[in-house]
Amino acid sequence: MVNALGRVFKTGMRHFWRNGWLSTATISVMALALAMILGVLLVSVLMGALLDNLKSKLDVSVYFRLDTPEEEILKMKNDVLARPEVKRVEYVSSDDALARFKDRYKEDQTILASLDELDGKIFEASLNIGARNPEDFQPIVDFIKDPRFVPLESKVQENRDVIDRLSAVITGIRVVGFGVSIMLSAVAVLICFNTIRMAIYTLRDEVNIMKLVGGTNWFVRGPFLVEGFAYGIVSSLVTMVLFYPLVFALSPSLARFFPGVNLLDYFVSNFVLLWLILLVAGTVIGVFGSMFAIRKYLRV
Repeated sequence: MVNALGRVFKTGMRHFWRNGWLSTATISVMALALAMILGVLLVSVLMGALLDNLKSKLDVSVYFRLDTPEEEILKMKNDVLARPEVKRVEYVSSDDALARFKDRYKEDQTILASLDELDGKIFEASLNIGARNPEDFQPIVDFIKDPRFVPLESKVQENRDVIDRLSAVITGIRVVGFGVSIMLSAVAVLICFNTIRMAIYTLRDEVNIMKLVGGTNWFVRGPFLVEGFAYGIVSSLVTMVLFYPLVFALSPSLARFFPGVNLLDYFVSNFVLLWLILLVAGTVIGVFGSMFAIRKYLRV
């Protein structure tokens, strides 16, 4: 049994090397499909990191009229902070807001000179409220807008729409990416199917001889399945090897746009897992293509 398996494996690998340019073309198309799959996975990691970063900074800002007593604002702060949905509440007084504005525009003397000409408070006090989860923002907003809560007029600024739009964009990217991956995978299956079909046609005399000397069906079909399996293994390795310098080159630039994640560190630390995902996808593509070709063209 072991000897038979060894012969099947050796024959399959001989078919793999013998096909030459057909094998190269098959591996190239399969590697393209796997590259798309890997690209979608890495983009999902980047977009997920960006979304998490935005979630951590997202808040609801409440701005008060200039004549609002500070005691009322502090009372509202304590009441809001007692809510289970609230993670943090920051009170920014009118003076603090002015100081922050001056620090931001400290290089612009024109703006600073204009501020000096104004008398009294010109910046509204505010509360910056952070929620534990994005879905907690609506209850917080409803609580703040209750007319009995603060008798004086207030303005509520909501940034939750940014998260909702970004989540929709990420979902769209994933759907489109996996859709293209499926299309390329289907093309790769067809290429693999055609490669195995050509191998069956080229080796038809050898197949007939194997049958005449008593070769079983699995012994005749096995080498072609091994060939398809080899396409999957090689294409997954080629994809990972080609992606490494690409990730290495792009990682510094991407770090500026996607804070909170280093793509190169993620790629290196998860190299084996990513390769196993591509290995499974590649071998499925290769074996399926081989099985379809064997079923249609190999009469044993």
